Amino acid sequence: MASSAHLLSQSLYSSHHASPAAPRSLRFQVRPSAPASPSARPGSSTRARRGLGLRAAASFEAGQRQVEFTYDPHAKFHQLADQIDKNAGITRLNLFSPCKINVFLRITGKRPDGFHDLASLFHVSFFLLPYSLSHYMNMQIIKALNLYRKKTGTDNFFWVIHLDKKVPTGAGLGGGSSNAATALWAANQFSGCIASEKDLQEWSGEIGSDIPFFFSRGAAYCTGRGEIVQDITDSLPGNLPMVLIKPPEACSTAEVYKRFKLEQASRADPLTLLEDMTQNGISQDVCVNDLEPPAFEVLPSLKRLKKRIIAASQGNYSAVFMSGSGSTIVGVGSPDPPAFVYDDEDYKDVFVSEACFLTREENEWYKEPISSKAALTKDGLPSSAVTD
Repeated sequence: MASSAHLLSQSLYSSHHASPAAPRSLRFQVRPSAPASPSARPGSSTRARRGLGLRAAASFEAGQRQVEFTYDPHAKFHQLADQIDKNAGITRLNLFSPCKINVFLRITGKRPDGFHDLASLFHVSFFLLPYSLSHYMNMQIIKALNLYRKKTGTDNFFWVIHLDKKVPTGAGLGGGSSNAATALWAANQFSGCIASEKDLQEWSGEIGSDIPFFFSRGAAYCTGRGEIVQDITDSLPGNLPMVLIKPPEACSTAEVYKRFKLEQASRADPLTLLEDMTQNGISQDVCVNDLEPPAFEVLPSLKRLKKRIIAASQGNYSAVFMSGSGSTIVGVGSPDPPAFVYDDEDYKDVFVSEACFLTREENEWYKEPISSKAALTKDGLPSSAVTD
């Protein structure tokens, strides 16, 4: 019987470093050989397919005896693989890694450690991008898994990580931070949830300021470097339409903060902004981002893009603002971009995507929603894609 083995698609597998013989979740698919020719001679064995199984027959002229049996190799091997998975616990996970939007971002001071104090309403979001950076490996994932082993003392190692990268770097959307948080969550699942969500949130601040936010329920008021996270119960509605417009150029977070001048920052009280946001929803007045002026110095074309979006919006957007340190511009109120984004040759390389806000339930990770529209290509045609 001819056979071939196939490793099923996976995102993250666990392995036990101290025990090389530990079961690994491999599934083998056995392919029966082709049916024998109808002209096979008497006395020879024949094989033929019967559904998913095999049929084998043998004839012997002398004894006039015939034996027939049916065997289903697919079911047998899948049964064995399922038993291995059951005995080994969780060995495979395919998790959705979202991004974030800073609905408002106030920089309130410079810290002795060189970082800046901020006060910001973070919100998890999902969006569709018309391209993929598949097989891109984020070093934050490696840092996250190493951190988990260090904090828990586990000798579990995690291997075969496939990251289907959709969120670009330098966008102000926290794609790398989300990847790291998702990796920590996965490692904890593989290890039997020996750490609490609060533990993961606290530990993650050691490797990135934005990572702890993703262990909120999806909407949080963040202070300090961003690692102090206060869940917001009145999250923004998931059906609120948005459009994200990002030029091909990225904004370096370090360079943006380097050019930031505290005396040029807004004087708006972030708690007042938060109260206004939760009571009245999003408006242009509350979507303050103190990093816009330095980002516009780093990337002057980004300032022109924001101005053009506002001028061409015709009242479709209740707010237009930059997320994080850029370079993504968010338009809230409509999933559609202004026409100039497609008509003007200067914007031929930007991408456009609808977006929505997301939250999650306690002890569950974020789930990828079913979008109402496909991602848009430059020609305005739908293109199927998913985010990180």
